[in-house]
Order: sequence, then C-alpha cells, then structure tokens
Amino acid sequence: MVDNEIYATALKSALEEMQNVCPDIQHAFMFHESGEIVVGDADIPQKVMVRVVDAFDDILERAGAVGGVEAVTLNCSKGNVKLYHFNEHYFVMVVSAKADANYVDTVTRVLIPTVLRLLEKISPTSLKNVVPPPTIEPEPETLEAEQPQEELAEEELATEIKEEFKPEPQHETPFELPSIQLIVENIGGLLVPSDTVRIDNETLSQWESTFEGKKIEYVEIKTFNGKTERYKVKPIKDSKYYGKGVVQMPEKAQLSLEIKKGELVRVKPVIE
Repeated sequence: MVDNEIYATALKSALEEMQNVCPDIQHAFMFHESGEIVVGDADIPQKVMVRVVDAFDDILERAGAVGGVEAVTLNCSKGNVKLYHFNEHYFVMVVSAKADANYVDTVTRVLIPTVLRLLEKISPTSLKNVVPPPTIEPEPETLEAEQPQEELAEEELATEIKEEFKPEPQHETPFELPSIQLIVENIGGLLVPSDTVRIDNETLSQWESTFEGKKIEYVEIKTFNGKTERYKVKPIKDSKYYGKGVVQMPEKAQLSLEIKKGELVRVKPVIE
C-alpha cells in the first residue's frame, strides 16, 4: 500500500507538472492495458475515467490485431481528446482547442515515458494497479427526473469518443507497423557510415519476433516536424546506451532530418 501511494504521488506530480508547463492540458489520466485506472488528476470523477476507457475498448482491441495504436486524437466541439500508448499503459488527456498540438505532443512523449521508466525500475509490478478500480453504485431510478448538466456532459464525451472510434470492417483496416519514440544520440568515431543508425538489440529482437523472425535491416525515422528518412540499422555497440531508449545517428543523418542530439523521433521497422 505504501508503494502504491508513492507511485500515485509520483505520477500525479508528473501530471501537475505537465499542466504547469502547458496550461492548455485541462484533464489527464492513465490506465493499464488491463483496463485498470492507474492515476488521474483530481478534477476527473472516477466514473468518467471508466466511461472513457470503455469508449476506447473497441478501437484498442481492433488496433491490437494490426500491431497496436501509437496515438489517437479526437476533435471534439470544445477541445481535443488525445490518447498515447506507452508500453503497457495508455495516457489520455483533454486539451483546449487552441492548444499548440506539437508542443503538447513533445511534452507528453518526453515526460510520461521518462517517469514510467523510472518507476518501472523501482518495481515492475506496482504500476498495474496504483488506483483501485472504482466501485460505481447503481443510481436510484427516478420518474421524469432531469439529469444534472455535468452528468450530460460526461455522457456526451464518452459517447462522442465511442462513435468516433467505431471499428470498421477488417478488410478496410490498413496494417500499421509498430513504432517507438527514441531520443537522438550521436555516433562517435571515424569513418562512421552516414546511411546507418543504431538502436538497442532488445528492440530489434522484439520487432523480429513480431514478424516471425524476419531480420530487420532497415528502419524509418520520422521527426515531429514531419520529415521522414530510411536508414540501415545495426545494434548499439556501447553498453552504456543499452535500455536507455536512444537511437544513435551520424551527424549527416541528423542534418538531413533537421534534428540534433536530445530530440525525440519516431522509429519503426521497414518490412519488405
């Protein structure tokens, strides 16, 4: 119980920090792949979080059959609902319509994975049920009673999410290769090939396992500004970078993509 309180406090602090640096983030919460609510800000009722998780069930189940979902944005009348997938967790937040989408995206993809990695190192099992599942008691039936405006708003949000992500027939769903977010790191040394990047061998092995042992020889790197390039890929040689969530890139490749060390990029395998 003590551990859970520590993790809940750490995650709540991360949510508060995100809202401090980006006030356009109005609400945020996190849930595990099992559907359990991990943590949420104090302004969101538990029953609302449960309804939103239920509303996403169809699309997440559907996406699981084609490699999973990385991120989803739902444009609502009064703002946007965003969902991000980080390993075994989903992060959901509501942002104002005027929010800088790129800034919100960058803050989220840097801060949340960092906190999760730190907590996972402390105890791999403690993040699965930080907040106990809420007990929702049945509401008494009333005759011709008018629902409070807050209740109507909550149901409208959950319904809008569910309708937006209503699954399409399987033959119309494109296959999406899994991608991850990695931090750019330099490759040092002489005669470094400009067409080759390096990532953790564990990630390469996971990709190869996903594609029934097919060897991953190329990756696609996409920046948050929309630039995309393909490179040969090799395992990282320097052990100090193992498990650090980095992609080592030569200087020429960084210049081509207009990025630099410390920036975040999306990386996914290329299967031909």
